[in-house]
Formats: sequence, C-alpha cells, structure tokens
Amino acid sequence: MKKCCHYWLVAVLLLLPLSGFINESDLYSVRLNAANIDPDKIFLLIDKSDYRLYVYEDVTLRKIYKVVFGNRDQTDKQVEGDRRTPEGTFHILTKRVDKSWSRFMLLDYPNEVSWQKFRVRQSQGMVSSSASIGGAIGIHGVEYNSGIWDSYVEGRINWTLGCISMKNSDVNELYEVIKVGTPVVIRR
Repeated sequence: MKKCCHYWLVAVLLLLPLSGFINESDLYSVRLNAANIDPDKIFLLIDKSDYRLYVYEDVTLRKIYKVVFGNRDQTDKQVEGDRRTPEGTFHILTKRVDKSWSRFMLLDYPNEVSWQKFRVRQSQGMVSSSASIGGAIGIHGVEYNSGIWDSYVEGRINWTLGCISMKNSDVNELYEVIKVGTPVVIRR
C-alpha cells in the first residue's frame, strides 16, 4: 500500500465511532489498577445525560462507570441546596476513605469559572443576592448505612446533594488509580 493511502486509511479509522471496534460492555467490566494505567495521563469525563463516568488515559477510553447525581434536573448547579451537579472543568482536590460513602474525592468546586457564572446569575436576578454557591461536591460511593445501595446507581435513582455517586466497588477501584489534581469534566 502506498504511504499516502495508508495515512488516509488511518485518518478515516480514527474518525469512526468506537462502537464498531470496541465492545462497550468490555469497558464496564475491565478492571483498572495502578499497574495497567498511568495516573499522570488520566482525565475523567462525566456525562450527566447518559449517567456515565468515562476514564480516559490520554486519548484512549479505558473504562466506563455508571453514576447518579443529585436530582433529575440535569441543568448546571445554581445555588447551595438545589441538589444539581455543577458543570465545567474541575480537578480532584483531595481524596479520602469515608465511613459513609466508602471513598470520597473532593472536586475544586466552586472554582473561578463557577464563581463567574454564579455572579452573572446574581446580576441577572436569576439567583438571590443572598444565595450561597455551595461546595463540598465530589465523587463518592453509595451510603449503605442509610439504605442507599448499588441498585440506586443501576436504576438511575438520583439521591445526592449534587455529588456524583458510584457503586462502592467502582469508586474504590477509581480511587486507587487517580491522583489529586486529576482533571474532571462534567457536562450534560
């Protein structure tokens, strides 16, 4: 095959959807561990519209997890207490083992972009001038002690105050392969 044709073929293959080449169910069942992924190249994409968290290593999709959120309203978080999940680009600020949620990875919400959106909403009268932006948004497991089980995630039952919730075994796996500073993009 001529060199120019080979490059053209590679370019076309890169543009095709993954579904034709990768069995998506494999991306739910593959196990991640520190030996098979580089934490310096990981970023997370959380898509609220399809209740999924995607783990990328550089440009390669490595794993898909099912997740749930605060409530069915998929719009961007506006104020503390609205139970919405914020949208934007964030980073893992801290990680900890948690007695309620198995693992907790705190996001740097609100960040400067979050504050800018909040101030615009206040100036436009969409949010009360006395409202609080909220905080303590993170990725965590389910709360067995309160009767909230993995079935909530499987059934897309939103239950958090705006956080992203995963099955406990999934959050434990993710916790082991990501590091503080990992980028997290949340979109609808």
